[in-house]
Amino acid sequence: MIDISALRALVAVEQHGSVVAASDVMGYSPSAVSQQIKKLEKQTGVAVLERNGRGVLLTERGLALAGYGRRIMGELEELQATLLADPAKPTGMLRMVAFSTACRGLVGPMLGRLAASHPTLDITVLAEDPREAVQRVASGEAELAVVHNWNSVPLVIPENLVHEDLCVDQADVLVNSTHALAARAAVEREDLLDETWISTPAGAICNEALLQIFAGLGRVPDIRVYDPDFSTHIAMVEQGVAVALVPRLGRPPLPSGVVAIPVMNPTQQRSVGVVYRKTMTASPNIRLAVRMLREVAADQLPSGGAP
Repeated sequence: MIDISALRALVAVEQHGSVVAASDVMGYSPSAVSQQIKKLEKQTGVAVLERNGRGVLLTERGLALAGYGRRIMGELEELQATLLADPAKPTGMLRMVAFSTACRGLVGPMLGRLAASHPTLDITVLAEDPREAVQRVASGEAELAVVHNWNSVPLVIPENLVHEDLCVDQADVLVNSTHALAARAAVEREDLLDETWISTPAGAICNEALLQIFAGLGRVPDIRVYDPDFSTHIAMVEQGVAVALVPRLGRPPLPSGVVAIPVMNPTQQRSVGVVYRKTMTASPNIRLAVRMLREVAADQLPSGGAP
């Protein structure tokens, strides 16, 4: 009889690339994961890992066994999320991942509502960029993620995940109230060529969205400051240091010295949604969380992105 825990350890090594990485995700020591792998090799009579320098690779039999393991664990997860769960009483643990502005604008209000109506549902939240959030859900490190998908920067969703839209969020260019563009009702990308910018870090989706504004114009934005926190962007705009592209969702009230201007042709929008594994589609916990996130989104952005 193959031990499920040992099979889960093999799948974790396949997904995360090493025994050490798998142990970090599983919350075990590397030696404990290695012992599980040895147990699996003894139970099956085949070698599932082979040395590759300082790391390991799955053997051909190991890859086949990991494939079976993913399917078996998926069926177990679906069983626990549906037949063994009471749809009228969401309870237990739900691990969420969400990007920072969604944590402020969607997840925070949702947690407040859940604490009052469903105190037996225990939710933990990790703030991460959508690409990392998607991978955490796909690999089983989390059950639900709130993600965004810019109209200029598509987000790739793995086949084992379901994506549902929540709302549409719009980003504005923030300028100091003394700026030459401050009185404009809207700007186009050509108006922004000579500006000095503050941006989220290179490689982040919001940074790529900023870069895409200038695609085809033969220029790139002059980014002088990189910071992941939009509140820093707002502060530097107020100080007259730079201009910034900041979404409306989760954005605090702007200081009197900061003006928000929509960008036209194209409008800078992002689709905000949730992703979860297909095996969790009927989970009472998932359905409740998604419903409440949708309700909060309707309250926060009632016209699909209007300020």
